[in-house]
Amino acid sequence: MLPWFHNRFPLFVAPMAGVTDSLFRGYCKEFGADVVVTEFVAAEGIFRRNVRTMEYLDFTEAERPLGVQLFGADPEHLGRAAQMVLEWKQPDFIDLNFGCPVNKVVSKNGGSALLRDCPLLERVAVAVVKAVAPHPVTAKIRIGWDQKSINAVETAKILEGCGVRALAVHGRTKEQGYSGEADWNVIAEVAASIGIPVIGNGDVATVQDVALRRQTGVSGIMLGRAAMSAPWVFGGIQHFLKTGEMLPEPVLEKQWEHIVRHCRDAALRSGVERVTMQFMRSRLMAYSRGMAEARDLRLRFSHIASLAELEDIASGHIERNARGLAA
Repeated sequence: MLPWFHNRFPLFVAPMAGVTDSLFRGYCKEFGADVVVTEFVAAEGIFRRNVRTMEYLDFTEAERPLGVQLFGADPEHLGRAAQMVLEWKQPDFIDLNFGCPVNKVVSKNGGSALLRDCPLLERVAVAVVKAVAPHPVTAKIRIGWDQKSINAVETAKILEGCGVRALAVHGRTKEQGYSGEADWNVIAEVAASIGIPVIGNGDVATVQDVALRRQTGVSGIMLGRAAMSAPWVFGGIQHFLKTGEMLPEPVLEKQWEHIVRHCRDAALRSGVERVTMQFMRSRLMAYSRGMAEARDLRLRFSHIASLAELEDIASGHIERNARGLAA
């Protein structure tokens, strides 16, 4: 068994394109995440040594255990790409993406497209497992292509037979995208049908969600959109898992302290503040989810261009919130 499952119920950060860069993964680890995975990386980009692709592979020692997620549909290419990643970066595991529902990935026969072609999925998994052995390989899937073709149990058994060491299952179909509800009954069926650890993913945002989903028999939980809007959620969940006690949400000042820090660190890394703040607009929108005045905040974030603007927004929001509590 992979070491992070030994006597633990690990919390994973889901790989999310444009979100889970090294900076964000580091924050999640600070807050209490156990295992992180990179944004998905195309095998072809690794062969071309594309600059952007190489940036996706960067990580710090503090992020370990960390997996690099690969996607593609050519078994030989993926096997070689996995070898190259190990030679360059030495991640703790290689993760295979069989779940991405985005059309530009699916149209190239990647991601969840392989859920409709289990023989090819099997060849890809076998090729990568053999190419990097004895290094561990994990995978992420969805429960099926659509409601008429839910095949997660079949897919899970194939991947276990290929030598995949753990499996993350998102409880939606490809056709659902991120709409509707995740089907944790199917995730429970997968967990009961195979002997490797199953990590459940989908509609987990609170300590209560984790407590409920843990009863399905999964060996760990993966958080995506909840981590994107409130990475401090990992601390509250870890505290509950250890003590059974619920921690209150961080106070608004602490939340803003992290948000400003994230933008400041991103600007320092890029060296171009205005461009960074434009890039961070969507991230700020996510952070505003659940906050008072969220609609007004999102409007202001849509035009933000500097750290000074962000600090003004933060201080004004904190002040108004304090006045409201005192009234």
